[in-house]
Amino acid sequence: MANGGPVEHGYPHLDTVRAAITALYKRLTYDTIRTFETSVMPVDVAFSDQDDLHLGAQRVARELVRHYRLPDARMIVSFREMTHAANVELAAGPEYFVELNDRFRTHRQDIGAALAHEVMHVYLHRLDLSFPGTRDNEILTDTATTYLGAGWLLLDAYREDGASSQKLGYLTPEEFGYVLAKRALLFGEDPAIWFTSPQAYTAYTKGMAQARHDAQQPPLTAAGWAGRRRYAKDRRYAQDHSTPGPHPGVPYSFTPADRGPLRVSFPCPTCHQRIRVPVRGRVRARCGLCRTVLECDT
Repeated sequence: MANGGPVEHGYPHLDTVRAAITALYKRLTYDTIRTFETSVMPVDVAFSDQDDLHLGAQRVARELVRHYRLPDARMIVSFREMTHAANVELAAGPEYFVELNDRFRTHRQDIGAALAHEVMHVYLHRLDLSFPGTRDNEILTDTATTYLGAGWLLLDAYREDGASSQKLGYLTPEEFGYVLAKRALLFGEDPAIWFTSPQAYTAYTKGMAQARHDAQQPPLTAAGWAGRRRYAKDRRYAQDHSTPGPHPGVPYSFTPADRGPLRVSFPCPTCHQRIRVPVRGRVRARCGLCRTVLECDT
């Protein structure tokens, strides 16, 4: 939890975020992902100063358990002084003990954000889905929380001005915005209407630009002129040589020409699973993982 200190910006964890989205589709499948079409609503996690602290925290925790479809999980929420925003004990269940930073006693509007992340830990634990290493596993948790409809709370908890700052989670604000944008493009949802933090809206706007950029890379037909020109140059090289040359900074790659008909591999802009299609002009491809239909000019 960044509390008064500098907030990291940009996309330093983007590769891990994309790998997390792919992992979610592989573990949950397309059909299960689609059941999370509706995000957590602000009214369901609202928390006023007049609410009883512990009863209110339990109520919000139950709402997140319901959202993640963990009906047999019970969250026992307490507060204590700690460095991190929150912590959950991942036992066998059905009871899970969640500790929240004492800071949330007076920042109750962000209790939903902290609990969204911790309850997702329980969800992923039950799925037996994890990444090696604490950092990557926390990025997976933030990404899953956001992609499955509760992470807008984490981005909305981001506030920064000349005198203070607050940010929850391991993703940067722009990376939270990126995952939110991926979700918005998938479900046609606009989470910006729920933001109370102007900084959150700015980060979401930047993340949306990055998410749209994913769908404008060659060999997709939506690619811009410069990308198409670079792609044509790389394709000619691949056709003329037995081993394609290096392609730094581009998402696609070609199979060597001596291994049969030339094919190009590129990431699906929705789930980032790599797709391979023949190099033969206009091609319509369908991602087998997320079922996105892609118009390509190979």
